[in-house]
Amino acid sequence: MAPLAALLALAWPGAQGGVLALVGLCLGAAVLAAVHHAEVVAHRVGEPFGSLVLAVAVTVIEVALIVSLMLAGGEGASSLARDTVFSAIMIVCNGVLGLCILVGGLKHRVLAFRVDGTSPALAVLAALATLTLVLPSFTTSSPGPTFARPQLMFAGVVSLVLYGAFVFVQAWRHRDYFLPVQDEGGDSADHAEPPSTAVAWAALGLLMVCLVGVVGLAKRLAPPMEALVQNLGAPPSLVGVMVALLVLLPETLAAVHAAARNRLQTSLNLALGSGLASIGLTIPAVAVLSLFLPNPLVLGLPPTGIVLLVLSLVVGALTLGSGRATVLQGAVHLVLFAVFLFLAVVP
Repeated sequence: MAPLAALLALAWPGAQGGVLALVGLCLGAAVLAAVHHAEVVAHRVGEPFGSLVLAVAVTVIEVALIVSLMLAGGEGASSLARDTVFSAIMIVCNGVLGLCILVGGLKHRVLAFRVDGTSPALAVLAALATLTLVLPSFTTSSPGPTFARPQLMFAGVVSLVLYGAFVFVQAWRHRDYFLPVQDEGGDSADHAEPPSTAVAWAALGLLMVCLVGVVGLAKRLAPPMEALVQNLGAPPSLVGVMVALLVLLPETLAAVHAAARNRLQTSLNLALGSGLASIGLTIPAVAVLSLFLPNPLVLGLPPTGIVLLVLSLVVGALTLGSGRATVLQGAVHLVLFAVFLFLAVVP
């Protein structure tokens, strides 16, 4: 958050710049606190419930932020949900995944994970992303990259069904597919005594408070970010990228921390679970919201976005199909993430 705070302070000199810089620093502190409390809860309930708690909690806050910004209107409001969801997918599938593999690979050389859990999760993510972000660009019932109202409602129902099926499999039916692969040496943190129930409930409550603080501070920074994007001459879709980056900070730090402890499966649970929750919860929410908006909801990606999405899913399938990963796969995903960020500024 320090670079963002410095950038805002430079962009708005004087008292306003100082306030915005302070908000940015407070946002960073809220993110770090959220990660700590999420790890306490995860240690108590175990995997994959710990990753699921953080993924769903952060995504609920993301949905609230998107809805509030869409209701506020402004340039790009009709496509904000698409831009944020697409950005979230690119962040978790390339940025978070690549960083986790790179950090873990540099420390542990070869990282192991369960293909039985990662492949189905990626399959659901590919289906959701294609149905909600690609298909609207090719339907003919409504003009432009939009769904007609019946199509949008159907897409919202399908998203909920697929996400619900994934949660059922991850948390109950095949929970063992998503448990971390135990290495020979183990991790001292894994063998530490879990916190008490009272401590876990307190951590869960503080996690919710921190996440609400994150969305509140991010909302405070949204107007300056929009103005900054306009001053830079960048496309309005960059606001969605910045919103997704801010909201996903807690999960990113938690995932990288897990990878550094040679628990890539936990990192993958967080990353893929975040992408799935982002689509599975956001699309139904904005579908209902679109009933009260004057303009149609823009969901279809432009050709550049479709190419990046397909490439990311193909590379992700190759990375997650062997059960082992090295720094090479991490470098590939980080390059794709850099391409995404560059094209978001220079389309």
